[in-house]
Amino acid sequence: MSEDIKDKIEIALNGMRPFLQADGGDVELVEVTDEMEVKLRLVGNCSNCSMSSMTMKAGIESGIRNALPQITKVTAIV
Repeated sequence: MSEDIKDKIEIALNGMRPFLQADGGDVELVEVTDEMEVKLRLVGNCSNCSMSSMTMKAGIESGIRNALPQITKVTAIV
């Protein structure tokens, strides 16, 4: 996978990290597959928060897709 794509994903994530970190959490980029699926890991308080699925869908996935429309899917792994 292109380092340019990973760099753009990290830039998008960096824009969201302050909000996650304010609640004691964070997000890590685990993998970008050949099918352009982004796999992320929520850490800290985000890993067990009842709102983590909403954070993933409405916040993180939206931010990544805005930066990289070619992304097909964003999933959280444990």
